[in-house]
Amino acid sequence: MKVSEFDYYLPKELIAKYPAVPRDSSRLLVLDRGSGKIEHRIFRDILFYLRRGDVLVLNDAKVIPARLIGQLDTGGKVEVFLVKKLGAGEWEVLSKPARKLRVGRFIKFGEGLECEVVDFIGEGKRVVRFKGENTDEKIYRVGKVPLPPYIEREEIPEDRRSYQTVFARKEGAVAAPTAGLHFTEELLRRVEEKGVLVKFLTLYVGPGTFKPVKCEDVEKHKMESEAFSIPEDTANEINAAKYDGRRVIAVGTTVTRALESSATSEGVKAGDGITNLFIYPGYRFKVIDALITNFHLPRSTLLMLVCAFAGKEKVLNAYREAVRKGYRFYSFGDAMFIL
Repeated sequence: MKVSEFDYYLPKELIAKYPAVPRDSSRLLVLDRGSGKIEHRIFRDILFYLRRGDVLVLNDAKVIPARLIGQLDTGGKVEVFLVKKLGAGEWEVLSKPARKLRVGRFIKFGEGLECEVVDFIGEGKRVVRFKGENTDEKIYRVGKVPLPPYIEREEIPEDRRSYQTVFARKEGAVAAPTAGLHFTEELLRRVEEKGVLVKFLTLYVGPGTFKPVKCEDVEKHKMESEAFSIPEDTANEINAAKYDGRRVIAVGTTVTRALESSATSEGVKAGDGITNLFIYPGYRFKVIDALITNFHLPRSTLLMLVCAFAGKEKVLNAYREAVRKGYRFYSFGDAMFIL
Protein backbone atom coordinates (compact mmCIF):
# COMPACT_ATOMS: atom_id res chain seq x y z
CA MET A 1 0.00 0.00 0.00
CA LYS A 2 1.51 3.32 -1.10
CA VAL A 3 1.23 6.68 0.67
CA SER A 4 0.48 8.28 -2.70
CA GLU A 5 -2.85 6.41 -2.73
CA PHE A 6 -4.03 8.77 0.03
CA ASP A 7 -3.38 12.01 -1.84
CA TYR A 8 -6.02 14.49 -2.98
CA TYR A 9 -6.14 18.02 -4.38
CA LEU A 10 -6.91 20.82 -1.94
CA PRO A 11 -6.94 24.51 -2.87
CA LYS A 12 -5.01 26.43 -0.23
CA GLU A 13 -7.90 28.85 0.33
CA LEU A 14 -9.98 25.99 1.81
CA ILE A 15 -7.59 25.59 4.77
CA ALA A 16 -9.46 27.22 7.67
CA LYS A 17 -7.44 29.84 9.54
CA TYR A 18 -10.20 30.62 12.05
CA PRO A 19 -13.01 28.53 13.55
CA ALA A 20 -16.71 28.84 12.76
CA VAL A 21 -18.70 31.06 15.12
CA PRO A 22 -20.64 29.69 16.87
CA ARG A 23 -18.81 26.37 17.01
CA ASP A 24 -21.79 24.23 15.99
CA SER A 25 -22.48 26.33 12.87
CA SER A 26 -19.68 24.57 10.97
CA ARG A 27 -20.75 22.40 8.07
CA LEU A 28 -21.23 18.65 8.41
CA LEU A 29 -20.77 16.09 5.65
CA VAL A 30 -22.61 12.88 6.56
CA LEU A 31 -21.22 9.76 4.87
CA ASP A 32 -22.93 6.39 4.91
CA ARG A 33 -20.02 3.96 4.77
CA GLY A 34 -22.29 1.19 3.52
CA SER A 35 -23.84 2.88 0.50
CA GLY A 36 -21.41 5.77 0.08
CA LYS A 37 -24.35 8.20 0.17
CA ILE A 38 -23.45 11.77 1.14
CA GLU A 39 -25.61 14.41 2.84
CA HIS A 40 -24.73 18.04 3.54
CA ARG A 41 -25.83 19.49 6.89
CA ILE A 42 -24.84 21.92 9.65
CA PHE A 43 -22.98 20.41 12.62
CA ARG A 44 -25.80 20.97 15.10
CA ASP A 45 -27.97 18.76 12.82
CA ILE A 46 -25.99 15.83 14.22
CA LEU A 47 -28.89 15.48 16.65
CA PHE A 48 -30.98 14.00 13.81
CA TYR A 49 -28.50 11.13 13.39
CA LEU A 50 -28.02 10.24 17.06
CA ARG A 51 -30.20 7.63 18.77
CA ARG A 52 -31.25 7.00 22.33
CA GLY A 53 -28.77 4.57 23.85
CA ASP A 54 -25.82 5.62 21.68
CA VAL A 55 -22.56 6.14 23.58
CA LEU A 56 -20.77 9.29 22.40
CA VAL A 57 -17.11 9.28 23.50
CA LEU A 58 -15.08 12.50 23.67
CA ASN A 59 -11.45 13.31 24.46
CA ASP A 60 -11.23 15.76 27.38
CA ALA A 61 -7.49 16.50 26.99
CA LYS A 62 -6.66 20.17 27.52
CA VAL A 63 -4.14 22.00 25.33
CA ILE A 64 -1.27 23.78 27.07
CA PRO A 65 0.49 26.87 25.61
CA ALA A 66 3.36 24.69 24.42
CA ARG A 67 5.28 27.12 22.15
CA LEU A 68 7.97 29.10 23.97
CA ILE A 69 10.09 31.71 22.22
CA GLY A 70 13.35 32.28 24.07
CA GLN A 71 16.82 33.74 23.90
CA LEU A 72 20.14 31.97 24.37
CA ASP A 73 22.96 33.36 26.44
CA THR A 74 24.64 34.24 23.11
CA GLY A 75 21.65 36.42 22.20
CA GLY A 76 20.31 34.05 19.55
CA LYS A 77 16.58 33.42 19.26
CA VAL A 78 15.25 29.88 19.71
CA GLU A 79 11.83 28.20 19.77
CA VAL A 80 11.11 25.45 22.28
CA PHE A 81 8.03 23.27 21.83
CA LEU A 82 6.95 21.35 24.93
CA VAL A 83 6.20 17.71 24.12
CA LYS A 84 5.94 15.77 27.37
CA LYS A 85 6.36 16.52 31.06
CA LEU A 86 8.90 14.12 32.55
CA GLY A 87 8.87 15.27 36.17
CA ALA A 88 9.05 18.35 38.37
CA GLY A 89 10.38 21.09 36.09
CA GLU A 90 11.63 18.68 33.40
CA TRP A 91 10.20 18.46 29.88
CA GLU A 92 10.95 16.66 26.66
CA VAL A 93 10.95 19.36 23.98
CA LEU A 94 11.40 19.93 20.27
CA SER A 95 13.70 22.82 19.45
CA LYS A 96 14.28 25.07 16.46
CA PRO A 97 17.02 25.54 15.43
CA ALA A 98 18.07 22.32 17.16
CA ARG A 99 21.79 22.70 16.50
CA LYS A 100 21.96 25.64 18.91
CA LEU A 101 20.65 23.68 21.88
CA ARG A 102 23.66 21.83 23.17
CA VAL A 103 23.62 20.27 26.63
CA GLY A 104 24.43 22.91 29.22
CA ARG A 105 22.96 25.87 27.31
CA PHE A 106 20.53 28.20 29.11
CA ILE A 107 17.42 29.75 27.56
CA LYS A 108 15.48 32.74 28.94
CA PHE A 109 11.83 33.31 28.02
CA GLY A 110 10.75 36.35 30.03
CA GLU A 111 8.60 36.57 33.19
CA GLY A 112 11.61 35.13 35.03
CA LEU A 113 11.22 31.79 33.22
CA GLU A 114 14.43 30.05 32.15
CA CYS A 115 15.64 26.53 31.54
CA GLU A 116 18.82 24.53 31.01
CA VAL A 117 19.32 21.87 28.33
CA VAL A 118 20.20 18.73 30.32
CA ASP A 119 19.99 15.91 27.77
CA PHE A 120 20.09 15.18 24.03
CA ILE A 121 17.54 12.72 22.60
CA GLY A 122 17.98 13.23 18.86
CA GLU A 123 15.81 14.30 15.91
CA GLY A 124 15.57 17.82 17.33
CA LYS A 125 14.47 16.56 20.75
CA ARG A 126 16.05 17.67 24.01
CA VAL A 127 15.32 17.43 27.72
CA VAL A 128 15.23 20.78 29.51
CA ARG A 129 14.96 21.62 33.21
CA PHE A 130 13.15 24.81 34.19
CA LYS A 131 14.63 26.81 37.06
CA GLY A 132 12.88 28.34 40.03
CA GLU A 133 9.35 28.09 41.40
CA ASN A 134 5.88 28.30 39.82
CA THR A 135 7.25 27.29 36.43
CA ASP A 136 3.90 25.94 35.20
CA GLU A 137 2.25 29.29 35.91
CA LYS A 138 5.04 31.12 34.10
CA ILE A 139 4.75 28.79 31.11
CA TYR A 140 1.03 29.63 30.88
CA ARG A 141 1.83 33.34 30.90
CA VAL A 142 4.60 33.37 28.28
CA GLY A 143 3.71 30.31 26.19
CA LYS A 144 1.88 30.54 22.88
CA VAL A 145 -1.02 28.40 21.66
CA PRO A 146 0.48 25.54 19.58
CA LEU A 147 -1.53 26.20 16.43
CA PRO A 148 -0.84 23.67 13.66
CA PRO A 149 1.81 24.87 11.19
CA TYR A 150 -0.58 24.85 8.20
CA ILE A 151 -2.70 27.63 9.74
CA GLU A 152 0.15 30.03 8.89
CA ARG A 153 -0.70 32.91 11.18
CA GLU A 154 0.34 34.18 14.57
CA GLU A 155 -1.61 33.51 17.74
CA ILE A 156 -4.41 35.91 18.70
CA PRO A 157 -5.89 36.14 22.23
CA GLU A 158 -9.09 34.35 21.15
CA ASP A 159 -7.09 31.22 20.23
CA ARG A 160 -6.72 30.36 23.91
CA ARG A 161 -10.46 29.69 23.93
CA SER A 162 -11.19 28.61 20.37
CA TYR A 163 -8.35 26.04 20.12
CA GLN A 164 -9.80 24.23 23.13
CA THR A 165 -12.91 22.06 23.45
CA VAL A 166 -15.63 23.28 25.82
CA PHE A 167 -15.19 20.06 27.83
CA ALA A 168 -11.36 20.15 28.10
CA ARG A 169 -10.26 19.19 31.62
CA LYS A 170 -7.00 17.18 31.69
CA GLU A 171 -3.96 19.35 30.93
CA GLY A 172 -1.11 17.99 28.86
CA ALA A 173 -2.03 17.95 25.15
CA VAL A 174 0.04 19.96 22.68
CA ALA A 175 -2.60 19.74 19.95
CA ALA A 176 -6.38 19.90 20.27
CA PRO A 177 -8.64 16.89 19.65
CA THR A 178 -10.21 18.93 16.88
CA ALA A 179 -13.33 16.84 16.16
CA GLY A 180 -14.57 17.97 19.57
CA LEU A 181 -14.18 21.67 18.75
CA HIS A 182 -17.61 21.71 17.05
CA PHE A 183 -19.56 20.96 20.22
CA THR A 184 -21.06 23.70 22.37
CA GLU A 185 -22.25 23.20 25.93
CA GLU A 186 -25.82 23.70 24.70
CA LEU A 187 -25.45 21.09 21.96
CA LEU A 188 -24.03 18.56 24.42
CA ARG A 189 -26.98 19.23 26.74
CA ARG A 190 -29.41 18.53 23.88
CA VAL A 191 -27.50 15.37 22.98
CA GLU A 192 -27.92 14.07 26.52
CA GLU A 193 -31.60 15.06 26.57
CA LYS A 194 -32.07 12.80 23.56
CA GLY A 195 -30.92 9.84 25.66
CA VAL A 196 -27.37 9.63 24.31
CA LEU A 197 -24.74 8.69 26.91
CA VAL A 198 -21.87 11.21 26.77
CA LYS A 199 -18.65 9.73 28.15
CA PHE A 200 -15.03 10.87 28.27
CA LEU A 201 -11.52 9.52 27.99
CA THR A 202 -8.19 11.31 27.79
CA LEU A 203 -5.53 10.99 25.13
CA TYR A 204 -2.75 13.56 25.33
CA VAL A 205 -2.32 14.59 21.70
CA GLY A 206 1.36 15.01 20.82
CA PRO A 207 3.19 16.74 17.96
CA GLY A 208 3.36 13.39 16.17
CA THR A 209 -0.20 14.05 15.02
CA PHE A 210 1.33 16.45 12.45
CA LYS A 211 4.30 14.21 11.58
CA PRO A 212 4.34 13.52 7.83
CA VAL A 213 4.62 9.99 6.48
CA LYS A 214 8.05 10.06 4.82
CA CYS A 215 8.27 6.46 3.58
CA GLU A 216 6.35 5.48 0.46
CA ASP A 217 5.24 2.13 1.86
CA VAL A 218 2.44 2.78 4.36
CA GLU A 219 3.25 -0.27 6.48
CA LYS A 220 6.79 0.98 7.22
CA HIS A 221 5.63 4.15 9.00
CA LYS A 222 6.02 4.21 12.80
CA MET A 223 3.57 6.17 14.96
CA GLU A 224 4.83 8.17 17.92
CA SER A 225 3.54 6.99 21.28
CA GLU A 226 0.82 8.91 23.12
CA ALA A 227 -0.50 8.38 26.65
CA PHE A 228 -4.20 7.79 27.29
CA SER A 229 -6.53 7.03 30.16
CA ILE A 230 -9.99 5.43 30.06
CA PRO A 231 -12.17 5.83 33.20
CA GLU A 232 -13.99 2.82 34.60
CA ASP A 233 -17.45 4.26 33.94
CA THR A 234 -16.58 4.99 30.29
CA ALA A 235 -15.34 1.44 29.73
CA ASN A 236 -18.42 -0.01 31.48
CA GLU A 237 -20.88 1.98 29.36
CA ILE A 238 -19.07 1.08 26.13
CA ASN A 239 -18.98 -2.61 27.01
CA ALA A 240 -22.68 -2.57 27.93
CA ALA A 241 -23.50 -0.87 24.62
CA LYS A 242 -21.53 -3.46 22.64
CA TYR A 243 -23.32 -6.26 24.49
CA ASP A 244 -26.73 -4.68 23.78
CA GLY A 245 -25.99 -3.90 20.14
CA ARG A 246 -26.05 -0.12 20.69
CA ARG A 247 -23.66 2.18 18.85
CA VAL A 248 -20.35 3.50 20.15
CA ILE A 249 -19.58 6.80 18.41
CA ALA A 250 -16.01 8.09 18.58
CA VAL A 251 -15.49 11.84 18.42
CA GLY A 252 -12.16 12.03 16.66
CA THR A 253 -9.24 9.87 15.66
CA THR A 254 -7.69 10.22 19.13
CA VAL A 255 -10.72 8.61 20.77
CA THR A 256 -10.67 5.92 18.09
CA ARG A 257 -7.03 5.03 18.71
CA ALA A 258 -7.47 4.97 22.50
CA LEU A 259 -10.53 2.70 22.33
CA GLU A 260 -9.10 0.36 19.72
CA SER A 261 -5.82 0.15 21.67
CA SER A 262 -7.66 -0.83 24.85
CA ALA A 263 -9.87 -3.49 23.24
CA THR A 264 -9.56 -7.02 24.63
CA SER A 265 -11.55 -10.21 24.09
CA GLU A 266 -13.61 -9.18 27.12
CA GLY A 267 -14.25 -5.62 25.96
CA VAL A 268 -12.65 -2.22 26.48
CA LYS A 269 -10.23 -2.22 29.39
CA ALA A 270 -10.24 0.77 31.76
CA GLY A 271 -7.03 2.37 33.00
CA ASP A 272 -3.92 4.11 31.73
CA GLY A 273 -2.02 3.08 28.63
CA ILE A 274 0.37 4.07 25.86
CA THR A 275 -0.58 3.71 22.22
CA ASN A 276 1.41 3.76 19.01
CA LEU A 277 -1.38 2.02 17.11
CA PHE A 278 -1.28 2.82 13.39
CA ILE A 279 -4.68 2.24 11.78
CA TYR A 280 -4.75 2.00 7.99
CA PRO A 281 -6.93 0.09 5.48
CA GLY A 282 -7.12 -3.57 6.36
CA TYR A 283 -7.50 -2.91 10.07
CA ARG A 284 -10.50 -4.66 11.69
CA PHE A 285 -12.28 -2.31 14.09
CA LYS A 286 -13.27 -3.84 17.41
CA VAL A 287 -15.05 -1.01 19.26
CA ILE A 288 -16.31 1.97 17.28
CA ASP A 289 -19.46 1.90 15.13
CA ALA A 290 -19.50 5.52 13.91
CA LEU A 291 -16.98 8.35 13.71
CA ILE A 292 -17.13 12.14 13.92
CA THR A 293 -13.97 13.64 12.47
CA ASN A 294 -12.53 16.67 10.68
CA PHE A 295 -11.07 16.74 7.15
CA HIS A 296 -7.42 15.69 7.31
CA LEU A 297 -4.21 16.41 5.43
CA PRO A 298 -3.40 14.48 2.26
CA ARG A 299 -1.12 11.47 2.82
CA SER A 300 -1.57 11.70 6.62
CA THR A 301 -2.02 8.89 9.15
CA LEU A 302 -5.31 10.51 10.19
CA LEU A 303 -6.70 10.26 6.66
CA MET A 304 -5.53 6.63 6.51
CA LEU A 305 -7.46 5.86 9.71
CA VAL A 306 -10.64 7.37 8.25
CA CYS A 307 -10.12 5.38 5.03
CA ALA A 308 -9.71 2.22 7.10
CA PHE A 309 -13.07 2.88 8.73
CA ALA A 310 -15.18 3.91 5.74
CA GLY A 311 -13.28 2.62 2.71
CA LYS A 312 -10.62 4.51 0.79
CA GLU A 313 -12.62 5.18 -2.37
CA LYS A 314 -15.72 6.34 -0.46
CA VAL A 315 -13.68 8.65 1.75
CA LEU A 316 -11.67 10.17 -1.10
CA ASN A 317 -14.88 10.64 -3.08
CA ALA A 318 -16.38 12.44 -0.06
CA TYR A 319 -13.27 14.64 0.13
CA ARG A 320 -13.57 15.53 -3.56
CA GLU A 321 -17.23 16.42 -2.97
CA ALA A 322 -16.24 18.56 0.04
CA VAL A 323 -13.71 20.43 -2.10
CA ARG A 324 -16.35 21.01 -4.80
CA LYS A 325 -18.78 22.32 -2.17
CA GLY A 326 -16.19 24.63 -0.59
CA TYR A 327 -15.94 22.95 2.80
CA ARG A 328 -13.30 24.27 5.19
CA PHE A 329 -10.46 21.85 5.97
CA TYR A 330 -8.21 20.83 8.87
CA SER A 331 -8.22 21.80 12.56
CA PHE A 332 -10.52 24.84 12.41
CA GLY A 333 -12.50 23.46 9.50
CA ASP A 334 -15.74 21.54 9.00
CA ALA A 335 -16.63 17.99 10.06
CA MET A 336 -17.68 14.57 8.79
CA PHE A 337 -20.02 12.11 10.47
CA ILE A 338 -19.39 8.59 9.18
CA LEU A 339 -22.27 6.20 9.85
